[in-house]
Parts: sequence; C-alpha cells; structure tokens
Amino acid sequence: MTEFVYSPPDQPLSVIHEDRDFVIVDKPAGLLSVPGRGEDRADCLITRLRAVWPEILLVHRLDLDTSGVMVFARNKSAQGAISQQFEKRVVDKQYVARLAGLVGPDQGRVDLPLIVDWPNRPRQHVNHETGRPARTDWQVIARGQEETRMRLIPLTGRSHQLRVHMAALGHPILGDTLYATGDAMDHPRLMLHAETLALRHPRTDAALSFTAPLPF
Repeated sequence: MTEFVYSPPDQPLSVIHEDRDFVIVDKPAGLLSVPGRGEDRADCLITRLRAVWPEILLVHRLDLDTSGVMVFARNKSAQGAISQQFEKRVVDKQYVARLAGLVGPDQGRVDLPLIVDWPNRPRQHVNHETGRPARTDWQVIARGQEETRMRLIPLTGRSHQLRVHMAALGHPILGDTLYATGDAMDHPRLMLHAETLALRHPRTDAALSFTAPLPF
C-alpha cells in the first residue's frame, strides 16, 4: 500500500454564511477539519479559519476526503447550543454520493452497528455484538451505466458511517480507498459531499438551511 502523503488543497476559504455567532463554510476534499498528528498535518480548515476569526471553535468534523458544509462557532454559547443540536440529532444533514454499480430499489435504510476495526485503524466495521447503533437513510437521485448517484441522510453520526454502510450494501462510494476495491477506488477523490446542513440559530432559534454546491 502506498504511504499516505498529506497534500491539502491550496485554495481560498469558501464562506457560505457568517454572523456574530457562527460561520458556515464549504470544506474542500483533501483538507483536514482539525490538525492531524505531526507538523506536516498542521494545515487544516480550523487553522485557516482562525487566521480570519481567531475565536473560532469546533462543533463537528468531516472526514479528510469529504467535502461540503461545516459549521464553526464564534463563541462558547453558540458552540454549546449548536453542539446540543448535534447531540440531540435535530440537525438535518444530507449528503450526495456517487456509488459503484446500480442500486436496485429507489430508497431504503441501512441499520448496521459500527465499531472501530482496531487492527486496521482508522477503518470501521459492522459488529452486531459490540458495535454502536448506526442508521442511514438513502434515496436514489439518478442511475448511470455503472454507477448510482444517491442522497444519504445519516440518522446517527458514527465515524465513516456513510462509507461503511454503502460498502455493506455492496455499492461502495467511488474513490473510497478504505472500503472500495478494484476500479471503484480509481477516482481523483472520494465522491462524497455534505450538500446541506439545517439547524436552529443558537441566538434566535430561527430555522436555517445552508447548501454547498456539488463539486462532482
């Protein structure tokens, strides 16, 4: 296996929304949400944001290879309020993915418990004895000759949940170097994008929804 070399994209911040309580940004694929281990993985989205807003606080993360909508708080009160929404699962997150092969049904749900695969970290795997509950709803958007475009709605927030669940369906996400095999791995990036994020404003409680345009 080729050794991973972190090469974050050199592109300006894509800010979708900003107010005194939080910032919504479109994270590019290939950029860490937070610093990794080692000086070579110090460049990340939160570090770039703090160059503009030094007070920025983390609320949630996206995988390195996933692009799309992320929210960061600008004060402790907002961080606590938004984090509570994530914990109570009232934040609506919708992803778009390109999957290998043709998915037969138009919609469905994957309900498979997940746990870290310790000998093969950071991989996760399905484990019905010790796994934590994990559920994903999915809807077919379009079918091509050898792939399916899907909308994925995670009902829980486990690490690599969407990637493992789609692989368990027999249709891994294209470009997934951890869970796909063969030609399905041969793509310039992981074809997974956090398209929309809907939440309540931490100060006003207004219902808000934010969208990041699809890059594929």
